[in-house]
Amino acid sequence: MNINYKLYLVTDREVLEGRDLLESVEQAILGGVTLVQLREKATNSKDFYNLALQVKELTHKYNIPLIINDRLDIALAINADGLHIGQEDLPISLCRKLLGKDKILGVSAHNLEEALEAESLGADYLGVGAIFSTSTKKDVDITSIDTLIKIKENVKIPVVAIGGITHDNVKEVLKAPIDGVSVVSCLLGAEDIKKASTKLNDIINS
Repeated sequence: MNINYKLYLVTDREVLEGRDLLESVEQAILGGVTLVQLREKATNSKDFYNLALQVKELTHKYNIPLIINDRLDIALAINADGLHIGQEDLPISLCRKLLGKDKILGVSAHNLEEALEAESLGADYLGVGAIFSTSTKKDVDITSIDTLIKIKENVKIPVVAIGGITHDNVKEVLKAPIDGVSVVSCLLGAEDIKKASTKLNDIINS
């Protein structure tokens, strides 16, 4: 599967405020989302597994890769396209070994040191941020655009910017030669998700 990191959606059901997750993800895909990460911080394993199967069926209908956040067991159980882990999750080398070489492994990085280590241990792409303060994660350290540029210049794998990215500030992020932007509230918090996705996609493409 060819991976396009350009417009990377991370799910958060709190942002949806009761709206249907599957329908919302589909609207985002129809607007131009190229990659979906399923993030479920407060769901038990059985419910996460069942939801992940449904999301995978939807994303694959549109030939969009599905990445599971944090949970290696869920990623393996549903045969997801990949896994995304943070600095406090299971070791990168272990995840790479258990996932196998054909699955996508993404790693969060906040500075050049973490980025270089993740690349050396087998990460396929980096999620770098938070670039701006964000409502979906509390007490995050901000990663500057200069650091984002420095990381991109020093690694060979794709780099995706994440954290507080909106229609209003995305052009600032795109000053860095990155491979994509990752968003949550910007799309899932919008009244019209497809329209918001299309608009963001247009800005990125321009």
